[in-house]
Amino acid sequence: MFVSVAIDLALDRLFTYSVPVELTEKLRVGQLLRVPFRGRIARGFALATTENAPEFKTRPVLAIEDESPFFSPALLKLVRWIADYTASPIETTLRAALPAAVLKPGARAKEMLYVEVGQPTGPLAAPNPAHGQLTLRQRQLISEIARVGGGWMQQLVREFKTTPATLRGLAEKGALSIVSRTTRRDPLAGRNVLPTKPLPLNPLQQAALDVILDEGRETRSSEPHPSPFTSRPVLLHGVTGSGKTEIYLQAIARMLDEDKGAIVLVPEIALTPQTVRRFAGRFGDRVAVLHSALSDGERYDEWHRIRTGAARVVVGPRSAVFAPVANLGLIVVDEEHDPSYKQEETPRYHARDVAVVRARLEGARVVLGSATPSLESWLNAQTGKYALASVPARVAGRALPAVHLVNMEDEMARIGHLPIFSSALLDAIHRRLANGEQTILFLNRRGYSRILECPSCNWVAECPDCSVPYTYHRADNCLRCHVCGGWMHVPAACPDCHGTDFSYTGIGTQRAESALTRCFPHARVLRMDADSTSRKMSHDDILSAFRAGKADVLLGTQMIAKGLDFPNVTLVGVLNADVSLHRPDPRASERTYQLLAQVSGRAGRAEKPGEVYIQTFSPAAPAIAAAASDKGFAAFAAAELQDRKAAYLPPYCRLATLVFRAKDEALARPWAELYAKSLAGWAEKYNRKNAQEAFRVSEAAEAPLAKAEGWFRYQIVMRAPAAKDIVAAVRWIEAARPIPKDVRLAVDVDAQSLA
Repeated sequence: MFVSVAIDLALDRLFTYSVPVELTEKLRVGQLLRVPFRGRIARGFALATTENAPEFKTRPVLAIEDESPFFSPALLKLVRWIADYTASPIETTLRAALPAAVLKPGARAKEMLYVEVGQPTGPLAAPNPAHGQLTLRQRQLISEIARVGGGWMQQLVREFKTTPATLRGLAEKGALSIVSRTTRRDPLAGRNVLPTKPLPLNPLQQAALDVILDEGRETRSSEPHPSPFTSRPVLLHGVTGSGKTEIYLQAIARMLDEDKGAIVLVPEIALTPQTVRRFAGRFGDRVAVLHSALSDGERYDEWHRIRTGAARVVVGPRSAVFAPVANLGLIVVDEEHDPSYKQEETPRYHARDVAVVRARLEGARVVLGSATPSLESWLNAQTGKYALASVPARVAGRALPAVHLVNMEDEMARIGHLPIFSSALLDAIHRRLANGEQTILFLNRRGYSRILECPSCNWVAECPDCSVPYTYHRADNCLRCHVCGGWMHVPAACPDCHGTDFSYTGIGTQRAESALTRCFPHARVLRMDADSTSRKMSHDDILSAFRAGKADVLLGTQMIAKGLDFPNVTLVGVLNADVSLHRPDPRASERTYQLLAQVSGRAGRAEKPGEVYIQTFSPAAPAIAAAASDKGFAAFAAAELQDRKAAYLPPYCRLATLVFRAKDEALARPWAELYAKSLAGWAEKYNRKNAQEAFRVSEAAEAPLAKAEGWFRYQIVMRAPAAKDIVAAVRWIEAARPIPKDVRLAVDVDAQSLA
């Protein structure tokens, strides 16, 4: 037998090895193997086996690292699809589908010493106990340990104020047993999770649940080419506060009743603690959590709990879509529109699309939930490719919040300068403080000030490695680059004119927090951004404190803009609605609308009505005006889709970027120009063959972020009817004109931004 192996190097090719006779019965596809490779021992995954001998000489597999496969056949098909779709090396895609902690050499379950009273079985137990030799204190200690039923040695030492040596001594006398046991490193340890029961669904929720469950019952034979799979993806379009989570919970409960598993994807780590609490409260220890904030040990244990079937429901951000859930019945993609589902490193997959493909491969249902769906998903629902389940009203008939637009041009003209908070927003915050209600303030820019500038000569402090200004962080009086992470101290004087007076332009969350505490000295303020959540579990700590009423105002970036549910929040303020509007991005209008609608939905989710104040310089912009109107998402989507179709932009085409990077600009630019010219020729032949102008290639130009981490960046934008057309063109040009080692090329199929 012979096996194709993907070696742990990004070579984008498979290697064939012979399988020794003693391993033939044990070797299975998806296992991790040890094989000889170029003078060393490498690790790689078995992807396929065959009885047909190759025409070249092969070397034998050395060993099977783990007899239990890391990938099921369906997951291997999924990985191959991602590699093909994104033009990525198969090895890189395999690594992306597994937590690094699982593959780490020496990774294993944690073992601890367990102490119990009774007939000794451990290596420290003596065969002939001598209870008569025990002191009164020792007999009391044994009695206490027996009363609690034994326990981990460290815990008993703390609880009964004894020592490990004392317990070992009692074990040697035969009074106790000390054995080594595997212990779970539990991410929820010390977290209070209250059990919950299913809530009664209103008619709209029940109808949506019926769509999810009914969609998987029979194949639609009315289609011209019926799918071999049993269900279409379901787009669950429910306004904020409509009870989508309860629908998810009850759909998953049905899957568990059928002995099937489920995966729940959330876009932000900030949402994971709240979501995990809800699902653990309903399903207990059957829930596992996977995300990057866990320790290596926690990720190792959670992944293996899923692999063995001990956990049947998985909650996590995008990489959780690869969780090894057996007999998968349902994948939920909550806030499916969120851009964080797109992986920004190779392989550049979109977790929403991967979820749809995995569900098809495994015969599972998939639910895409959002109050503001992506235009791709919305168009799929409108054309019947997806089933649509709508929940157009909040639970218990609660009203959506009243939205007020505040024109900051008028505000600036009235008071003579640009304030951080408009007078209308300040008055609204004051009323909430007086009434004991809570406020959320949204500003999608962290730090204190966006730019440090010398007013005398207009010098701006810029990162030397990136084409962006430094952001001033007042907490440590430093200038920091939000692209590469570099920093410097604030200079004592301007390096150009030696002036010492600097101006701080732009507003970040730190500056807004400082201004807020000056306006309301007695208000309790929590700030949530990348700077305040660097500590483990800090997301959960901040949100738990706010939910418990220990703060009056939660100020933060987009991590507070969606999915969070606080009954006492009756006011939301958006401090600068224009941040995402004027970016060089075809999705800028869509993203702005989604952010505003999502953050607005945090207000008035319980009995008390909510209000939203949106501060903007562009009140007439379609996205901002739509977010403030009562016409809803469908009206915005119809207008935006019309514009996209006229401009030949997604979802009416596939858009990809080719980004060329080099330390020397004289290398990046000519290679980008060469590829652009060659790809334009490819596009011309494609269009001539297909009698259309559907394949379009832009000229090579500086990327919007022209320099990052010391690399100069040039970009080509490609549009085509299908991703396979783009990948074929890329594969052709890479083979025809291989790029030198000094130049890096990143291909992003279905690019979500042009940065």
